[in-house]
Amino acid sequence: MSFSVKIKRLPQALNPELGKIASGAVKDVSPTLGKLIAGTGGSSPYLYNLILTLADWLPEALQNPAQTLRAEREKLEHIPAGSLESALRQAKSKHALLIGLADLAGVWSLDQVTATLTKFADLSCHLALMASLKPLARLTGDSDKDAGELVRGSGLFVLAMGKMGAYELNYSSDIDLICLFDETKYSTTELLSVKTAMTKVIRCMSSLLSRHGPEGYVFRTDFRLRPDPAVTPIVMSTDAAERYYESLGRTWERAAFIKARVCAGDFDAGQKFLQAIKPFIWRRHLDFTTVEDTQDMRLLIRDQKGPANSVRVPGHDLKLGIGGIREIECLTQTLQLIAGGRNPKLRLAQTTASLAALADAGWVASQTASSLIRHYRFYREIEHRIQMIRDAQTHRFPTNQESIARIACLSATDRTELLDGLRTRLEDTHGLIENFFLSKTRKTRPESELTVPQDVRDRWQTFAAFKSVRARQLFDRLQPQLLSKIKQTANPEQTFNAIEGFLSGLPAGAQIFSLLQANPRLLDLLVDIAGTSSSLASYLSRNSSVFDAVIDGDFFSSWPKISHLEQALSEILQREDSYEGKLDAARSWAKEWHFRIGVHHLRRLIENHRVGEHYADLATAVIRAMMPVVIDQFSIRHGRPPGRGAAIMGMGSLGSRRMTASSDLDIILIYDHAGVEFSEGPKPLATRNYYANLTKALITALSAPTSQGKLYAVDMRLRPSGNQGPVATNLDSFRGYQRSEAWIWEHMALSLGRIVAGPGDLGDEIENFRQHLLSRPQDPIKVAIAIQDMRRRLNAEKKPSSIWDAKFGSGRLQDLDLIAQAGTLISGEPERAVEVAFENSVKANWLTSAEADFLTSSYWLYLKVIFAMRLLVATPKFDPAPSGGGAAFLARIGGVSTIDQLQTSLQTSYEQTSITVDEIVARGVGDG
Repeated sequence: MSFSVKIKRLPQALNPELGKIASGAVKDVSPTLGKLIAGTGGSSPYLYNLILTLADWLPEALQNPAQTLRAEREKLEHIPAGSLESALRQAKSKHALLIGLADLAGVWSLDQVTATLTKFADLSCHLALMASLKPLARLTGDSDKDAGELVRGSGLFVLAMGKMGAYELNYSSDIDLICLFDETKYSTTELLSVKTAMTKVIRCMSSLLSRHGPEGYVFRTDFRLRPDPAVTPIVMSTDAAERYYESLGRTWERAAFIKARVCAGDFDAGQKFLQAIKPFIWRRHLDFTTVEDTQDMRLLIRDQKGPANSVRVPGHDLKLGIGGIREIECLTQTLQLIAGGRNPKLRLAQTTASLAALADAGWVASQTASSLIRHYRFYREIEHRIQMIRDAQTHRFPTNQESIARIACLSATDRTELLDGLRTRLEDTHGLIENFFLSKTRKTRPESELTVPQDVRDRWQTFAAFKSVRARQLFDRLQPQLLSKIKQTANPEQTFNAIEGFLSGLPAGAQIFSLLQANPRLLDLLVDIAGTSSSLASYLSRNSSVFDAVIDGDFFSSWPKISHLEQALSEILQREDSYEGKLDAARSWAKEWHFRIGVHHLRRLIENHRVGEHYADLATAVIRAMMPVVIDQFSIRHGRPPGRGAAIMGMGSLGSRRMTASSDLDIILIYDHAGVEFSEGPKPLATRNYYANLTKALITALSAPTSQGKLYAVDMRLRPSGNQGPVATNLDSFRGYQRSEAWIWEHMALSLGRIVAGPGDLGDEIENFRQHLLSRPQDPIKVAIAIQDMRRRLNAEKKPSSIWDAKFGSGRLQDLDLIAQAGTLISGEPERAVEVAFENSVKANWLTSAEADFLTSSYWLYLKVIFAMRLLVATPKFDPAPSGGGAAFLARIGGVSTIDQLQTSLQTSYEQTSITVDEIVARGVGDG
């Protein structure tokens, strides 16, 4: 179908005129065309002149504009350097005409229009740079080299910024460029000469593009987005640029680089630079300081453009005026900078695509995003029509009636409809944008009867969080809201002290204070935590970045499967280039999920008995995701694991999925060398040494402190022969030891063992062996005697610290674990769940039915108290008793009304359980 048949939006009178052009009858075009798009009263003198100039070329070109323009660009690549400038200008005219007509007719979408304009700009920059390389070629002595080969090794590259970088060029855009070169490609003695030559190359390129000639010009170039343009040369070294952005880079420069891409020159050097400054653009944590920076910039632009009380369309700047293009871009880029560091899916260059992605991620309401996308597209289309009139780089809506009529004509609407529609869109956009920034930078100060004493304020000024002026200003705004919320807690004094502890532990304040100010629910959560759990508040001060997870994603959703957790962490680790970066990323991710479990527990979003399962699932996912990373790193020097590889068996609370907020990891590494004696790598190791060193590397990866802390403390004392045995256990040796050398207590420990990582077939084989070994019922008397001995020893070594220590001591959880594990050995039923072990113990006559019911009830009470106390208290010393919100939380967990009732219930249970366990053990050894 021909171009003219597809025309939809142009005024009806223009359709037949373009039809005549498309059929080749350019000379027969009636005066109607001149009236519509030419002359003093016409809509676009610029387009009309292009039609007349390109009359012979236009009819065939209109049959397939996209294909025609692709062919024009291909021809340019074969033009000699001496003829390039004129050829580019002529090609620019052809692009301007066909793109303009395709746009006006509605044949092309806005995205197709801007992308085609940008592709021509890319090619123009590339060819202009190729034609400007003589100064560099003379310096390097490579005059005989092909220009493409010369530039590829030169380290010189051109970054497309702004709308060009995002494939969003206007109809009459300047092109924003940053030119850099990789100085490491040259010796120190060459650098001065190289810089001079590079500057000449870029100036020549710029002149070729922007110089006016008989055919017009190609593109106006703007290099002012480079670092400190008033004092820096037009082309800089990448090292200087990196140092600038690391130390002096501002928020608007971070935003500018969202759209940056290499458009010409040495693409490898350009990509290397963009990769190097990613940490400058994309912060690892949610960065709400960006909101205030952007708001300040918006207000500065507004001050320069006049008051924002109302919108008057004539004379309005569609780009910088209120409710316009820049407003939408500011919101979009601000949210990208806040969240894009954590979510790579938000790192998009195009504004409309970015808004859609932000809506999908929950950062913008879908309806808001849809409205802004529609308004943005409309503004860009009107902006194009304004620029089409005379090929002027302007964004201001005309004020005179004649020009307004032209814009209306080119938009296929009437003057009144255009003005009213534009005003409505500008006002709607302004309202949506203003609401966002005001809600994130509000400065209201709620009343509070609480005040901060002067001596406390003086003390706070010594905290690291208050070192910067900006941090102090942000906290001054936050403080009234904070104090008001503290006042509403069960014990304001206790909460205030916990908040002070939180503030004292912060390494810096500006980012967390801006985060809390912009997100009131985070402030609610902080006060809730401080009023309930001093331990979790202290954890927050050391790891305040975990707040990011609360507002980024599905923090309050149901608990996912282990496979989902493993996949999520693995994807994050894959994005890190270095081993150290992977270790840090794993710690950051695990801390967020650890915090999530604590908050869900605190707010009763999970059942009490599921708490231990969640902590264990998290640890399992971490081990599964980290193990391949450790193996890959270890293999660089020593080769891949010989034989069938290694599996990790979780023991204790990890194996039984009963971990607390402060549990260590009890693990055993079991490997099968399958007869392979050495690894294959640059530095091969004997199999035993290989797995021993691999185990140490895994322990280090899990437990060594990095800039992000550590993951877990690791305990391997439950391996065969304990601390005297090798850290990695051969599968055959493991089997032999368990069959003939292991003590009863080691079989009891094995009853909780669970494969958490490693090759599936190896893990299945180990689990099958475990079940087979434990399925042979053991002598009840021998087991009872062993239990009796262990109880005496453990009760002597580990005394309870207070009544709130429900784990250690006679009649407490430790006793119940021993009875349950003994029942597993006696019954020959290798179940890990304690309540199931009690049921099997009844079948094996180890327990009576009444004893099993009572011990099960006591077990769940103790476990719930232990889970809660590990969340509430940072240390294992549980005195004094919890108070305020902590006491209420603990009582609720225990199923009673007050902390005193829970204390009485625990004391009674300890005593009765101790008596019951004494009777069971005595009966087992023959004294009952």
